[in-house]
Amino acid sequence: MRHTAIDPALFVENRARLRRLLLPGSLVIVNANDIPATNSDGTRRMAANSDLFYLTGAEQEESVLLLCPDAEDERLREILFLRETSDLIAVWEGHKLTKDEARALTGIENIQWLPELPRMLHRLACEADHLYLNSNEHKRAEIVAESRDARFTRWMQERYPLHSYHRLARLMHRLRVIKAPAEVELLRQACAITKAGFERVARFVRPGVNECDVEAEFAHEFVRRRGDFAYNPIIASGHNACVLHYVDNNLPCQDGDLLLLDVAASYANYNADLTRTIPVNGRFTPRQRQVYEAVLRVLRASIAGLTPGKKPKQWQEEAEELVARECVGLGLLTQAEISVTVTDPARKAVKKYFMHGNGHPLGLDVHDVGFTTEPFAPGWVMTVEPAIYLPAEKMAVRLENDVLITEDGVVDLMADIPIEPDDIERLMAGK
Repeated sequence: MRHTAIDPALFVENRARLRRLLLPGSLVIVNANDIPATNSDGTRRMAANSDLFYLTGAEQEESVLLLCPDAEDERLREILFLRETSDLIAVWEGHKLTKDEARALTGIENIQWLPELPRMLHRLACEADHLYLNSNEHKRAEIVAESRDARFTRWMQERYPLHSYHRLARLMHRLRVIKAPAEVELLRQACAITKAGFERVARFVRPGVNECDVEAEFAHEFVRRRGDFAYNPIIASGHNACVLHYVDNNLPCQDGDLLLLDVAASYANYNADLTRTIPVNGRFTPRQRQVYEAVLRVLRASIAGLTPGKKPKQWQEEAEELVARECVGLGLLTQAEISVTVTDPARKAVKKYFMHGNGHPLGLDVHDVGFTTEPFAPGWVMTVEPAIYLPAEKMAVRLENDVLITEDGVVDLMADIPIEPDDIERLMAGK
């Protein structure tokens, strides 16, 4: 791992929070992710399983966590199974966790090698009534490849068909959406790395640079600060910015265009999510500034609107109303058009210019888990990302900050990252 060590008290408390939600006589099993294959014998670096990391801090392949709070033998109530190293593995793959290192990392005393898993799993399954198995349950996920969790679930149900099975994801979503103070600090670190990358890029951009050159500047700053890209970077100049998930990043930035930067860093598996829109030549045109300031007003109002007790659906509707009014001021829509009542929200006039969500939970996943049908609550971290897209004018403006909801109001985790148009121009001028 690149990041500095995390206090295992975070993971100890996370496991305690999960235990309080379990039925009596429960056994929880959480697997690491697969190492993703490419072509031939190629692989990519494994992404840590977010739930396993949340509960243990473990990022090593093939790791398995068993939690059995009511096990008769107290030593078996928490067990982490790891892949044991060898001289061959050490030569070809490098260092793997020792048992002592795993204890220090996770706060789990009972660390075992993987060959012990079948025997101990069977013993605990025979004691348990309820088996909690994990799966990727994000409503926007398009699941094509079978995961390690899915294979394990099938194996368990074949071997223990008479147990009562439960979805661990429902519990993890409820836990993970509320960020502990230690998690917020890790998110702040991801935001700080993101700020450094953005400021570096703002001083670098000029007419003629390629979008891929801009991506390289971000990569340099993120990696040197022990971070990584939180997601595939969107570096979209001119008309490219009207493609919501443009990731080609291979065209030159033209004088007079806007450059949309939806790029952020991850740190210790916690993700920031930033969008800024800057003028390639360092100066906004009057029309660009007009649209920019309209979006900025919506951003400010939407941040203020993140209040506990409000449902995300209502917050989204408020953002669409704000953008619609701004579109009237920009000459894009008429008051009559935005006043029309429609039964299908997708048919609102404003959707032509603002067609996506105004934000999402953020954390161990960029589109983090949580019940977005339920009201906001203290501890949620949300992105706020209004936009106006103008393909006919070959430009788009999207702005995005990450915000912590508290009982006393909102805390903008990116308040120190330049966003006012005058500040952007000064930054690009090297002032």
